[in-house]
Amino acid sequence: MVELMISVLLASILAGSIITVFVNNSHSFKQDENVLRMQDDARYALHEIAFDISMAGHYADLLVPAAVTPDGNLAIVVDCGPPAEVEWMYRTTQAVTGDTFSVITVDNATAGTATAAHACIGSGELLDGTDVVSVKRVAGSPAATLRAGSIYLRTNGTEGLLYRAPFPATPDIDVALPFADWEFRPRVYYIRQFANAPGDGIPTLCRKVLAGVGPSMITECIATGIEDLQIEFGIDTTADGNPNVYLSNPTLAELQGLVTARIFILARTAEFDSRYTNAKTFSISNAPDYTPTDSFHRRVFSTTVSVQNIRSMNMMGF
Repeated sequence: MVELMISVLLASILAGSIITVFVNNSHSFKQDENVLRMQDDARYALHEIAFDISMAGHYADLLVPAAVTPDGNLAIVVDCGPPAEVEWMYRTTQAVTGDTFSVITVDNATAGTATAAHACIGSGELLDGTDVVSVKRVAGSPAATLRAGSIYLRTNGTEGLLYRAPFPATPDIDVALPFADWEFRPRVYYIRQFANAPGDGIPTLCRKVLAGVGPSMITECIATGIEDLQIEFGIDTTADGNPNVYLSNPTLAELQGLVTARIFILARTAEFDSRYTNAKTFSISNAPDYTPTDSFHRRVFSTTVSVQNIRSMNMMGF
């Protein structure tokens, strides 16, 4: 009987040890998977923003955005500029100053400041205290075929017409041969409070993109778990192609000297870790320090990109 009791005890201890090892390994595997998924989403999000900003002001072989003429028949169902400015998304320069709209930013935005700059960001969408950035450019290569209803820039290197396909029978300007058509790709990046439905509490990096036969600025979400977006803009004040100062809240006039951008995002895991408390303090650019004190793993991702099109234009004296 004693031997039997000892055997049962040892078996229980062994079984308990096996269960403990299994539970710990299962927890570790789940958290590793959770963190890896966060890293993949964050890297993809950072890549998308960085690529668009690096391409800002790219209007095919035109050197200056002022050479782009919007066709008089252009229209947009849902615009995404200041509420009082009609068809702002098709404008490449400011009428009064001639400043380009290649990059526009709202620093540490609130619902009010975001909507004042981009009316298509609806009430209850924006996660307050995060940056909003818009970029205007065309695709990296000419279009092989035209999609009816989409917006293109036809250019021959001297002049360009922004139009809705098919090419108008009586265009405002007749672009002489040889020409190419480039798809117009304006985008507005921001952090949304939710992923799938308002109130789900999952911060998500989204962007407004031009799409549809209308066309309209619609929402396209890129990555969940993105809690913050902060950008510092490298401004060239001496026209030598190098940044002399980094600004978090530049004016439109200051953005005319943009040559580089530092991009920071704060990402969190999709699921919380019941065995972990995140008491770290995150200090990113000019955003207020943030100490979450919850059970989500987080990491800051950053990169610096050159804004080559604006940089080249400035160095050539345009």
